[in-house]
Amino acid sequence: MRTRIIHGIAGSLILISLLLAIYSNIHWLWLTAFVGANLFQSSLTKWCLMADILKKFGVKESCEDAATNL
Repeated sequence: MRTRIIHGIAGSLILISLLLAIYSNIHWLWLTAFVGANLFQSSLTKWCLMADILKKFGVKESCEDAATNL
């Protein structure tokens, strides 16, 4: 459950920042770069800030998420 939420948030932020870059200001692409860098960092370190935030909000880790963290 938590992994699906994280993927949804990351994908939404990327799409929103791309639309804002096209229709508002090109500097919104920095948000896209930030999200991409965080995704890359979490793949290397197995630590994700958004997962910690969701845990603090009480979002439970599902069985599928626990199995992928082994």
